[in-house]
Amino acid sequence: MSDQKDIKRRKLDHLELCASDRVAFKEQTTLLECVRFVHSSLPELALDEIDLSLTFLGKRLSAPVVIAGMTGGHERSKEINRGLARVAEERGYAFGLGSQRALLRDPSLFDTYAVREVAPTTLLFGNLGVIQARELETAAIKASLDSLGADALCVHMNPAMELIQAEGDRDFRGGLATFTRLVRELELPIIAKETGAGISLEIATRLHQVGVRYIDTSGAGGTSWVGVETLRAEGGRQRLGELLWDWGIPTAASIVYSVRAGHETIATGGIKNGLDIARSIALGARVAGIARGAYQAFNDGGEAGVHALFDQIEAELRSIMLLVGARDLEALRTRPKLVRGELRDYLELIG
Repeated sequence: MSDQKDIKRRKLDHLELCASDRVAFKEQTTLLECVRFVHSSLPELALDEIDLSLTFLGKRLSAPVVIAGMTGGHERSKEINRGLARVAEERGYAFGLGSQRALLRDPSLFDTYAVREVAPTTLLFGNLGVIQARELETAAIKASLDSLGADALCVHMNPAMELIQAEGDRDFRGGLATFTRLVRELELPIIAKETGAGISLEIATRLHQVGVRYIDTSGAGGTSWVGVETLRAEGGRQRLGELLWDWGIPTAASIVYSVRAGHETIATGGIKNGLDIARSIALGARVAGIARGAYQAFNDGGEAGVHALFDQIEAELRSIMLLVGARDLEALRTRPKLVRGELRDYLELIG
């Protein structure tokens, strides 16, 4: 029971901290600002013919947007998950749940994750840490996903965050073998997901070699989950967290690394607006995920606030596509762009 209380307390701490910008990276950015488009003065397009839709993981999305996983396991999570999932259903987006670790330990928390009643057709991602998955039988994971009606499983990797968390994991062996087993034994697609520190070309390549075909970058430059845990920590762990607050591979570099390794890529980590999404797609991402921004909009203005946020983001994305002469997302990927600064340095590492 004490362990269950600790998990619920941690989930609430995360929500309270992420309601503000205290957990943002301090100096590191996503490096998406290093991508510049070439303006088209004669786009030969009408704004209303710009097509944002695509098919991803077998479902049609109205725009390349995932309301990314953030919470679950606390009473407050039920309201947040259902509200954000309802928005995803109404807008034709994908939706991600927070880590199911709490649910697998305490099935009474099911309602804090269950969203199918309000989002029956939404592309829905389950979520479990690779270290927790390592310790679980595949059948137990499958049963949890089936109960939620998930279409895919995000398996998250978060060693930097865990090192700062007082109750976090310290043994990170067996992760690649766990991905290998899940790809082989689960019928659902497996999405390798970071939690704010990005994914290198080396790791993306290893994941592809064992059969993973999808990556959620969650790169550096957005929410620092090391920072989240640092604000909960004391003593030596707090000092270590301050040192590692900005640790990680920026989102833009992580997108290119993941795409280069052969993955269909979800760009998350500091995605704030339509320009960030356009730049992510230009680098090869299929869709982009927004977590803390969507949660903050919901926290401040409920579902109407979230709709207003995404109305603005879609308007920005459409405008940018028109200004570069891209009728659809595939055209956007091929439009001329400049890559500058630190992002160029990251890309020079892989030739």
